[in-house]
Amino acid sequence: MKHSTNQLTRSGRGPARRIGRSLALVLPVVLVLSGTLAVTRVNWSGNPSDSVLTASSEKLAARAAAAPAPQDVLRDQLLLELQKKDPGTALTHLQQAVNGRPSLAKHCTSIARALGRAAVRMYGPSRAQSYARPVCDTSFATGVAAAHS
Repeated sequence: MKHSTNQLTRSGRGPARRIGRSLALVLPVVLVLSGTLAVTRVNWSGNPSDSVLTASSEKLAARAAAAPAPQDVLRDQLLLELQKKDPGTALTHLQQAVNGRPSLAKHCTSIARALGRAAVRMYGPSRAQSYARPVCDTSFATGVAAAHS
């Protein structure tokens, strides 16, 4: 009876044991090959201009420097709109932009203040204040007050 129990135990481990043996043979080969490939990608010359990583990071930095940040683009567009139309239209479009792109919310107060300062330069403090509304926690009115004082 002991002999049949021993056969059941061995037959239950058969496929798992074969998979384990296959992994034991294949895994070291995969690790050696991936390590070899990693070593060939390292810049061993000491010259940073030969490095693949350095070249790609330089391209990325140049692209980032060339493209202005979205909040800067929005601020410039709204300042132009304030000059062409009025501060109320610019504030409405600021609120719409923040609603449409929530990542701009953290820049809303600084943009609204810039609009307030520009409105004072164009319209004077009294007329600029008349356009104030609760966009970005009344930051436009804060910008008007800061430019006036």
